Amino acid sequence: ARGKLRLRDTRKTLPGLRALQKAAVRAGGGFNHRESLSDAILIKDNHLTQMGLESAVDRVRARWPGRPVEVECDTVEQVAEARRSGAEIVLLDNMTPTDVAGCVALLDGTAYVEISGGIDVENLSEYRNTGAEFVSVGAITHSARALDIGLDVEVDA
Repeated sequence: ARGKLRLRDTRKTLPGLRALQKAAVRAGGGFNHRESLSDAILIKDNHLTQMGLESAVDRVRARWPGRPVEVECDTVEQVAEARRSGAEIVLLDNMTPTDVAGCVALLDGTAYVEISGGIDVENLSEYRNTGAEFVSVGAITHSARALDIGLDVEVDA
């Protein structure tokens, strides 16, 4: 649903346990981001330093047509470029709740909005009403605490 914030995982999982950890996220009511790099295209900030945002989106669409394109943005200027490029998802990285709300307004429903970076249990509620659809938190997989289970066997004599 547009504007309803949903928790997503990232690909940051323990080696060999990705499928299990992602299933645990779904079982807990969360949503999965990408299972692998080939599920969707994520253009990250380091890609944008090599080429412009719109150029990067054009190149990706030419090489992998039909795949959803997500662009990581650190600034409002990049968000405006992402809108012009037609990216399906805009990932707002390390932005304040006020900045996120402004970017959601700028995008005006042209792309889904995901937020990430610096968001944790303590400040998550501050982002709830920003209009973003997703918040991705790697800690729900890569930093999940182990459950200490003991198995004691009692033998009746």
